Amino acid sequence: MDIATVIVWIKISVVFYLLTILAIVDIVRKDFGTIGKKALWGIIAMIPFVGWLIYLIFGFRKGKKPVQGDQ
Repeated sequence: MDIATVIVWIKISVVFYLLTILAIVDIVRKDFGTIGKKALWGIIAMIPFVGWLIYLIFGFRKGKKPVQGDQ
């Protein structure tokens, strides 16, 4: 395996890592009704390589951002 291939794999891994972090941050910020649902979406988002995509397709619109007065 040459260095160019390793660099490509590192770049791909960083992209998947950042997308996973963005999904988790979005889950933390939203209200899903119960802690159990929020935890479930958090676990789903942490599935390697596809968790963020599953959350984006099925869970992104389910949560609601709290209004400023609810904090």
